Amino acid sequence: MAANPEKTFKFVVVGGGIAGVTCAEQLASQFPSADVALLTAAPLIKAVCNFKQVSKTLEEFDVEERPSSVLEEKYANLRVIQSAVKALHAQQHTLQSVDGLEIHYEKLCICSGGRPKLLTQDNPYVLGIRDTDSAQEFQKRLSKAKRIVVVGNGGIALELVYEVEGCEVIWVVKDKAIGNTFFDAGAAQFLIPSLDTDKPERAATCKRARYTIEGPAATQGLAVEPGSALGPDWHEGISLRGAEEVSVPLVSVEYQSEVKQIYTHQDFLLSPLASQTADTGSWPVYAQLTNGKTFGCDFIISATGVVPNTEPFLHGNSFALAEDSGLKVDDHMMTTEPDIYAAGDVCTAGWEPSHLWQQMRLWTQARQMGWYAGRCMAADVLSETIELDFCFELFSHITKFFNYKVVLLGKFNGQGLGLNQELLVRCTKGHEYVKVVLSGGRMLGAVLIGETDLEETFENLILNQMDLTPYGEELLNPNIDIEDYFD
Repeated sequence: MAANPEKTFKFVVVGGGIAGVTCAEQLASQFPSADVALLTAAPLIKAVCNFKQVSKTLEEFDVEERPSSVLEEKYANLRVIQSAVKALHAQQHTLQSVDGLEIHYEKLCICSGGRPKLLTQDNPYVLGIRDTDSAQEFQKRLSKAKRIVVVGNGGIALELVYEVEGCEVIWVVKDKAIGNTFFDAGAAQFLIPSLDTDKPERAATCKRARYTIEGPAATQGLAVEPGSALGPDWHEGISLRGAEEVSVPLVSVEYQSEVKQIYTHQDFLLSPLASQTADTGSWPVYAQLTNGKTFGCDFIISATGVVPNTEPFLHGNSFALAEDSGLKVDDHMMTTEPDIYAAGDVCTAGWEPSHLWQQMRLWTQARQMGWYAGRCMAADVLSETIELDFCFELFSHITKFFNYKVVLLGKFNGQGLGLNQELLVRCTKGHEYVKVVLSGGRMLGAVLIGETDLEETFENLILNQMDLTPYGEELLNPNIDIEDYFD
């Protein structure tokens, strides 16, 4: 057998997450006679299921982990290669896999996702949660834990703090309010009481099927390749219960603080902190915060977001990178290297965005970018022109936090508007929270928490930029049926 087996494909997609799988499916179905390859480091791929177009831009879907054979059965021309990328030679249009395979492509799409920003590397007591494996490792560790420290203020931190039971949680957030990525202080206050109430019994169904994989023995000495990102219901069907037999949540939030230093038990005892800390228990790890407090705990969860996973692609190539280190793409999802596209968490939108859209590394955008990148690659091959897809016209995201439905539209946090904004808020405790962002009398964004049924009306008002000055605060008057008003 040759030392370096070679394979040639018309289209190659790297990454088995939502962006990569969506892009590969798009290409395989549009070019049934072309060879398409999907390169993925993990043995399972992420597939979109139960897709529902809720309104013009809002979409809902579930994500399932499935064996890659599912894709090959569906598309005769699609080959899934389970291997990580070792190197990319952009000028030669070749990829090298860690298994020594050399892959030639005509067009390439990089969808390698992001990796967790860890507080510290190689500390056994610091756990990053991003994929299913790390979520299961967390579950295992939690069952013996009496206290954990959670650092971060994004979606995973929010869910985790809400779902954990039977364990004390110290939640460290660098902002003035929880969920700063998604909410303002008002929405955070609306949600905070949920941390102290008993949770509704959850139906036992779990939408995300999990297949166990026998670990390949040959990977010794290689860095473990991370799986794809978790989605909004990652905790369904896994029990997040600590060692304490109490159902009352024990959550305390440390606002506007970050972790300054992490001590092992031994280091802590030798440090001056030991005599200054009220925490007398004996813990395996201690977190010293910037607000002067120190907490001992069983382990620390680092849920502080992701960094684009560009590493194996950069060496020897000249990709333009954005400030956040993502691969910069134009409005056709093209990078600055010939015939190379990118989509999902690994890329950063380099075009002048619509004034109602912003990039956030969320599953909805991974799906949209993967789908659109596939269409752009196809258009290029067929020498067709293609317009920027409508989904980039208005930011929209639908998710669940603390068991409430949450809809985010446009500049939902007044992003980039400075002082030139007016907020209208309607809040019914324990039921709904509605916030509208107006500028110059026009609606630019909204946050809807609970079953408000306002998403389609507000989406239309944002898209058509109607002057709402005449309506004033009546816009959120609960006694007016606003849907009928603007029909």
